[in-house]
Amino acid sequence: MKFNKKYTNLLFALLMSILMALLMSGVLTAIHLGFTPNFIAQWLHSFVLAWPIAFPGILVIAPVVRKIVESLTD
Repeated sequence: MKFNKKYTNLLFALLMSILMALLMSGVLTAIHLGFTPNFIAQWLHSFVLAWPIAFPGILVIAPVVRKIVESLTD
């Protein structure tokens, strides 16, 4: 499935936020609780709390980061 180019930034933020929220919630759940029998349930619970923060955060922060990177590179 292909999307129109006008959705590039939105798709980037969506995919990046999902992957980063999954990664960070998994790592932090493991650090704080260990690999308990209910680890997956706790991880998914943490993800559900983290993702709604990550998605709009990336929508706001990504353009700023792109400008900083552009100013630091040739």
